[in-house]
Amino acid sequence: MISIDAIQKTAEALMEKAAIEIPEDYLDGLKAAADVEDGDLSSFVLQAMLENYEAAKQDRRAMCGDTGCPRWYVKMGNEAKIEGGPIALETALRRATANATRSVPLRPNRVHPLWRTDHDNNVGIGAPEIEYAFEPDGDWIDLITVHKGGLFGTDYRMLFPSDGIAGIKRFYLDSLVAFGKRGLACQPAIIGIGLGGSKDACMVLGKRAACLRTVGNRNSDPRIAEMEREFKELGNSIGMGAMGFVGKSMVIDCHIEVGYCHTGGMQMSVHAFCLSSRRAVARVHGDGRVEYRTDPDWFTDYQRRETVEWNVLPSLSKSA
Repeated sequence: MISIDAIQKTAEALMEKAAIEIPEDYLDGLKAAADVEDGDLSSFVLQAMLENYEAAKQDRRAMCGDTGCPRWYVKMGNEAKIEGGPIALETALRRATANATRSVPLRPNRVHPLWRTDHDNNVGIGAPEIEYAFEPDGDWIDLITVHKGGLFGTDYRMLFPSDGIAGIKRFYLDSLVAFGKRGLACQPAIIGIGLGGSKDACMVLGKRAACLRTVGNRNSDPRIAEMEREFKELGNSIGMGAMGFVGKSMVIDCHIEVGYCHTGGMQMSVHAFCLSSRRAVARVHGDGRVEYRTDPDWFTDYQRRETVEWNVLPSLSKSA
């Protein structure tokens, strides 16, 4: 049985880590971009951000004044048992968000869309978002917090099958140019692309692709993996760099996730994470052990499964 006290304490620690400590995979990607950037202003921004990250870690203060909109991704092993059940779990995550807003501190960004009611703690109706996934084995629970910007840096378009890869590239480039020219996202960033699903599922896929995969990680489908490599190079070839200035460091990496869709369409979403790639992960075991890491390991083979049953025999996969 995983105690609610352990979940809340772990969640509060994760909120601090995400706000302050840049994941090593993203930091390495940013340093690699800085090494090749030759645009004057883009180079200045990258060096300033690298210095800022170091200062944030030393001073234990949030790396960016806008700490985004905290959200949670929860993945459970099939045998996990939580004290008080899922209602207690969600209460603990909401309480941890409110407590961390005061203690880290985080900027209280969440308000009512109409009345602008602000509880000063990033908690309200539908906030923070909590999304779930499950794995076949294990008595553990993975807690993943992402502090994602909540304004722009995302777009959606309904494409058609006849648009093909060329249409996907066109919308991808249209989105990046708009992000850079209009200041809609803080570059460079991890770019997530969702393809397929229904409109809401497509948006979820793209956001998860941006936020829940590490720099250098590739889709398990080799054809999609090759697209990811090509799209990273393509995004860095449009003449824009850090914060939309002239340069060649727009994209730290590009991740693509797909979902089966209606036969007549090809939904597509594009999401830029953030120049401050804020995520932190911990696995809480049934025996009370807690393991911290920065790789969400969200897109497992099980999450990308195509069959009805799991672990079916190859000969049965088509009928499943």
